[in-house]
Amino acid sequence: MGAATGSPPVPGVRALTQVGRLSTLGWEVLRAIPRRPFQWREWIQQCWFFASVTILPTALVAIPFGAVIALQLGSLTQQIGAQSFTGAASALAIVQQASPLITALLVAGAGGSAVCADIGARKIREEIDAMQVLGVDPIQRLIVPRVLAAIVVSVLLNGLVSVVGVLGGYFFNVVLQGGTPGAYLASFNALAQLPDLWISELKAFIYGFVAGVVAAFRGLNPSGGPKGVGDAVNQAVVITFLLLFLINVVLTAIYLKIVPPKAL
Repeated sequence: MGAATGSPPVPGVRALTQVGRLSTLGWEVLRAIPRRPFQWREWIQQCWFFASVTILPTALVAIPFGAVIALQLGSLTQQIGAQSFTGAASALAIVQQASPLITALLVAGAGGSAVCADIGARKIREEIDAMQVLGVDPIQRLIVPRVLAAIVVSVLLNGLVSVVGVLGGYFFNVVLQGGTPGAYLASFNALAQLPDLWISELKAFIYGFVAGVVAAFRGLNPSGGPKGVGDAVNQAVVITFLLLFLINVVLTAIYLKIVPPKAL
């Protein structure tokens, strides 16, 4: 007898299909960015929304993050007799790794979940289908402004987190661990270089794009009904987190291979 019809898809094939659809949506967003007319009002509103829900939590998370890194590295450098390099180690760890990740996680968790819920609600109310019937491209009208807003806010918040994190690390190292302010700043100036900031901003740019695309993708494909929208929001946040950590590993490895460390 032949194989039964309507059998469930193989899990691996289904996962690859979802990856392909997500990649296709990302490409469609890139193609739709230069199209006119650009939705300036929608973009500004989304930028304000992303900023309003992420600025305060991001700053509050950056302070203890910078403190933990400074305290841990300060204790380690004291054990090996390299206290003079505490500033450089903690500041580089914050700027290169912690800052873009904190920014992306909060943008995806706060802003991305709201975008996914908004798009998912429009989908189950059949607004997306109505737009397509009227000849309006939902990707250009709805998705592009939200993805660009996530990118812009991620890049700007990354700078804020870098400053707040470094200042927090400086405070806890100097005040709580008795570090020398001059040595902290001198070691950072001796080992840090401009490409460290560039790779941090590049990571924030890519993370913002990924967070926006994943949120839009899950919002456009809910499983059905209000419960499906809620499940899509949870899936969007989890998928974004996993992709961000994977991308961070790849970008960090490439950066360390291309950019040589600054000599003392």
